[in-house]
Amino acid sequence: METSGEIYWDPYDAGIARNPYPIYRRLREETPLYYNEKHDFYALSRAADVERGLPDWRTFSSARGDILEIVQSGLEIPSGTVIFEDPPTHGIHRRLLSRLFTPRRIGMLEPKVRDFCTRTLDPLTGADGFDLVAAVGAELPMRVIGMLLGIPEADQPTIRDMVDDSLRTEDGAGMDLDGGALLNTDAFGEYIDWRREHPSDDLMTELLTARFEDEDGRTRTLTRDEVLTYVSVVAGAGNETTGRLIGWAGAVLARHPEARRELVADPSLIPGAIEEILRYEPTGHSIARYVTTDVELYGRTVPAGSAIVFIVASANRDEDRYSDPDRFDVHRSMGHLLTFGLGGHYCLGAALARLEGRIALEEILKRFPTWEVDWDSAKLGQTSTVRGWETLPLILG
Repeated sequence: METSGEIYWDPYDAGIARNPYPIYRRLREETPLYYNEKHDFYALSRAADVERGLPDWRTFSSARGDILEIVQSGLEIPSGTVIFEDPPTHGIHRRLLSRLFTPRRIGMLEPKVRDFCTRTLDPLTGADGFDLVAAVGAELPMRVIGMLLGIPEADQPTIRDMVDDSLRTEDGAGMDLDGGALLNTDAFGEYIDWRREHPSDDLMTELLTARFEDEDGRTRTLTRDEVLTYVSVVAGAGNETTGRLIGWAGAVLARHPEARRELVADPSLIPGAIEEILRYEPTGHSIARYVTTDVELYGRTVPAGSAIVFIVASANRDEDRYSDPDRFDVHRSMGHLLTFGLGGHYCLGAALARLEGRIALEEILKRFPTWEVDWDSAKLGQTSTVRGWETLPLILG
């Protein structure tokens, strides 16, 4: 825990990732505009700066990516990678996806999500323990995205593992971007070609048939490559972060048994608890942007062409936004939550992630009102943007 000396924050450092919050506090208090010389990027850590900067796409562009390694790589971003675009193209592509992520479509998934949790958790009743990530966190989001896209259940683990591997980093280093692995769409080509000939009531079919007006004013359907890109984005975003949320629910409530007792006694508190978990331990800690023009911040010039990181996890614990922010409180009045971003790039899957997290926690607490964690066997995952448990063995009793 760093409390004195020179401040150093490194998103690739697994030691820092184990508990970054003391460093985040020092960044907010002492160096609200931080520069990392080793990796050549700037960072903003205060909530006010994150709230002001994320929607300002003219100054802080998404067109080169929202992950530090991608922003700095110069990687060519395929059309349709909606999370890596600026207006007006971003607005066109986002509106197309918004038509697919409707409240009705998400609401229809609730019984299927609950059924999966029931089938997964019922056989574990009476056991001495189980790995929450392996049983639920790694499985549920993959199944839900498979339901949305129409990917056969037997093939879903392969897709999930491909996404996880593309985001994983080694301690001290960024992602491996050789060959554009992060944006590799090859795994979905066979499904898309088959679905074109065999349409169904799923998101993939809707992407293949949806008509829209593109940036050139033409009304058309998406090309095969564009559909591949959309499907890859949806699969990647949906698998990784929601699984981490479920892991954090298990870890945080093990450390706060009094809050867990309240949720068991009054399940109506669970939606608020999910919001607090998302604030207290967000799955994604930072969002990167490309600086398009010289900008003055805290008496310094951040030059055009720089990479800048908005530390959302720090903003979530900013004393100027939340009273006693390092305290976990399921009764907290939240207001706007930054975990899912802000502005035009606010996460389209936020409602789906909340649905999955809520149902999973409801079903877990019904069956297992108390648990401990075998912390010696638990493993915290290492990526530059996503922080969460790869294994979380629960001890039941």
